[in-house]
Amino acid sequence: MTRDTPLLFTTRIIRMFGYGFLSVVLALYLAQRGLSEGDIGLLFTLTLAGDAGITLWLTTSADRIGRRRMLIVGALLMVMAGVVFSLTGNFMFLVAAAIIGVISPSGNEIGPFLSIEQAALSQLVADAKRTQVFAWYNLAGSFATATGALLGGALAQVLQNAGYTPLYSYRAVVFGYTAVGLLLAFLFLFLSKEVEAPRLVEEVTLERRFGLHRSRGVVFRLSSFFALDAFAGGLVVQSMVAYWFNVKFGVQPALLGTIFFAANILAGISALSAAWIAKRIGLINTMVYTHIPSNILLILVPFMPTLPLAITALLLRFSISQMDVPTRQSYTMAVVSPDERSAAMGVTSISRSVGASLSPAITGQFLAIPGLIGAPFVIAGGLKVIYDVLIWRGFRAVKPPEEK
Repeated sequence: MTRDTPLLFTTRIIRMFGYGFLSVVLALYLAQRGLSEGDIGLLFTLTLAGDAGITLWLTTSADRIGRRRMLIVGALLMVMAGVVFSLTGNFMFLVAAAIIGVISPSGNEIGPFLSIEQAALSQLVADAKRTQVFAWYNLAGSFATATGALLGGALAQVLQNAGYTPLYSYRAVVFGYTAVGLLLAFLFLFLSKEVEAPRLVEEVTLERRFGLHRSRGVVFRLSSFFALDAFAGGLVVQSMVAYWFNVKFGVQPALLGTIFFAANILAGISALSAAWIAKRIGLINTMVYTHIPSNILLILVPFMPTLPLAITALLLRFSISQMDVPTRQSYTMAVVSPDERSAAMGVTSISRSVGASLSPAITGQFLAIPGLIGAPFVIAGGLKVIYDVLIWRGFRAVKPPEEK
């Protein structure tokens, strides 16, 4: 193992801490800035749509221009978005920063980082270890997101208890997110040439310039299914779920942070167990058989009559919800050529970003109608079950190298 592997794990941990730190208060911060539920949902939609374009450019260029360079650019875009969000409540300025910059309303990965880091990790480890490494990679990220959510909510609550306004307390969290971007840009400078894509002695055609060649068919098929799953997930991004708990049960920032701390810890543990299960039943089966029960639990959340029951249903859902993540990522890396990995992960990530970008605006409209605030959970869970069935039917016969 080269020094790049622990460094990539470190940047993952720091970045996911920043995403979790911000996501638990982001919708509340924007509401304090004067944005309505509909405006917040639209802003999150434009955030994810802009991320798709930025990610497309950075990831499809990474193997040709340099993975380290593209990672540094992504970190600087985090800084830019954090600065603008912390300094203004002007909707148009926020939209511009959200489209061009990198900011996560969900607490999940956004930007080019995941695609490029996992492409690098795939060539640093053997095929037989890939799913296990990705599971640990996701576990580290989930624990970091959990810690960030806990501390973000706690910081806001402490500042409010000290007499500061809610707006000031939430803005302090946004400043913290900006500092995370600066730290990432610094750490990416220390990556070695080992993370770069292999240089093949082949003619650089137009189709290769955009990153994909032999694997285009399978990547585009996977992308279409991932877009459906992401659209469903975008209906229940972490910031909007936190806002839902605040509206329905009056949950304050400190408790919100605790809820999502526990949720992300459970998600990380579920991701780690995925590697063990995948060795026995295969990557595709693990993705599907663990995902369906978690989606049924998601549907049940808004029907819980009390806060403890709603939290219990949500946490049970998170305890099995992430088993499909390292298996999905490992499967994508396994079925494409080594020199297409950044682009393949980029295209599939973009499809997820595009799918997810359409959803928050819809959720914002539901949250503005008291009788429909639980609808996003039901719609999201139903669509995710449909995704599970489609991907099992479409790819159960396509085996990665370690399963042949």
